[in-house]
Amino acid sequence: MPLFLTDEQTMLRDTARQFVSETAPVSHMRGLRDARDATGFSRDLWKQFAEMGFTSILIPESDGGLGLGHVEAGVVLEEIGRNLTPSPFLSTSVGAVSALNASDATLRQAWFPKIAAGDAVATLAIDEGAKHRPTQIAFKAERSGNGFKLTGAKTFVPLGHVADLIVVAARTAGSAGEEKGLTLFAVETGAAGLSANPERLTDASIAARLQLDGVEVDADAVIGEVDEGWTTLTRILSATRAGASAEMLGVGGGAMDMTLGYLKERKQFGVPIGSFQALQHRAAHLYSEMEVARAAVLKAQQLLDADDANAERAALVAKAMTGLASTLAVQEGVQMHGGIGMTDEYDIGFYMKRQRVLAEMFGDANWAADQLATMSGY
Repeated sequence: MPLFLTDEQTMLRDTARQFVSETAPVSHMRGLRDARDATGFSRDLWKQFAEMGFTSILIPESDGGLGLGHVEAGVVLEEIGRNLTPSPFLSTSVGAVSALNASDATLRQAWFPKIAAGDAVATLAIDEGAKHRPTQIAFKAERSGNGFKLTGAKTFVPLGHVADLIVVAARTAGSAGEEKGLTLFAVETGAAGLSANPERLTDASIAARLQLDGVEVDADAVIGEVDEGWTTLTRILSATRAGASAEMLGVGGGAMDMTLGYLKERKQFGVPIGSFQALQHRAAHLYSEMEVARAAVLKAQQLLDADDANAERAALVAKAMTGLASTLAVQEGVQMHGGIGMTDEYDIGFYMKRQRVLAEMFGDANWAADQLATMSGY
C-alpha cells in the first residue's frame, strides 16, 4: 500500500483543515479553558462535526454511516490536533464506534443514529490505575438475573462525566493479568450506582474517575462474547492508538509550523534566527522525525482498514514513533521560542500540554515499545 493519501482522502483533509481552523482554532480551546467550562467541549461544535459528516466516518453504510476507514478518521483527528480542538471525536467516533461495530444490531441501532447526528457522546472505560495496563483489568462483572452486576472503579475516562454511553471493560472470569475472562459492556449514563468525578488534566481537557457500585445491566449490554472480550478490546485499542497517534501528528505538526514561522520572523543581530545553521539543523531533524512518524501512522491506519493481522503491531509502532516525534516537536518549539515560549499568552505551550496527555493515552511510547518487544519474543 502506498504511504500517501488518495485524491478523495486529500479532499477530505482540505475540507477538514478549513473547517476546523475556521470554527475551532486554538483560541476556541483557550476560551473554554479560561471560562472553566465544565463540559470539556462545545456541544454546538460537536453538532457541526455531525453536519460535516465527520461523526459518521467509521459507521458502516449499512448502519447509516459513511462507511469510510481509519485513514479518513485520522485525517480529521490530525486537524483536531493541529488546532488543539477540544472534541469527543477520538473517544466517540473512533473508540466507541469501533466497539459498537462488534456489537449486535440492537446496540448499533440504538446508538449509531445518535452519534451520527451529534446527539450522543460515548467513551471508553479501560484503565484502573495511573498507567495504561489493559491486561491488569480487575473490575468485576458478576451474573445477576438475566444480566450482570458491575462493580469497581475506572480512571482517566475521557469525558466520562458527560458521556451518554460508556464502554466498560470488565472481568467476568479469571484474574488480573489474564487475557481470557474479559467482557465488554455498554453502560448508559444515569444508571443506578454509577458516579463520575471529573478532573481537569494538564491540557485543560477533562477526564473522569468512575465508580460503579453494583450497576445492573441486561444481557443485551454485552458487546461481543462473554469472557472472550480480549480480541475485541485489542481491535478497539489498536484503533484508538492509531487515532491518538494521528491527533499527536497534528499537535506536533502545529507546533512545528509555529516554530518554523517564528524562526523566519524573529531577528537577532539584524537577521532572522532561522538563518543560523544550528537552528536549521534542528529544524531539519524535527521535520524528518515527524515524516517518519507520519508514515508509521498511515501504515497502521491502512492495516486497520484492511483488517490485517499485523494491525496491532503497526498501531503500537505508530503510538511509539509519534509519541517520540511529537515530544521532540513541542520541546523544540518551546525552546526555540525562548522566553516567550514559557508564557501563557503564547500558544506554543498549549501544544506541549496536549501532547503530554495524548502521549499517555492508551499507552505511552515506552509501554508500546515494550509490548512490541514482548510480542517479538524478547
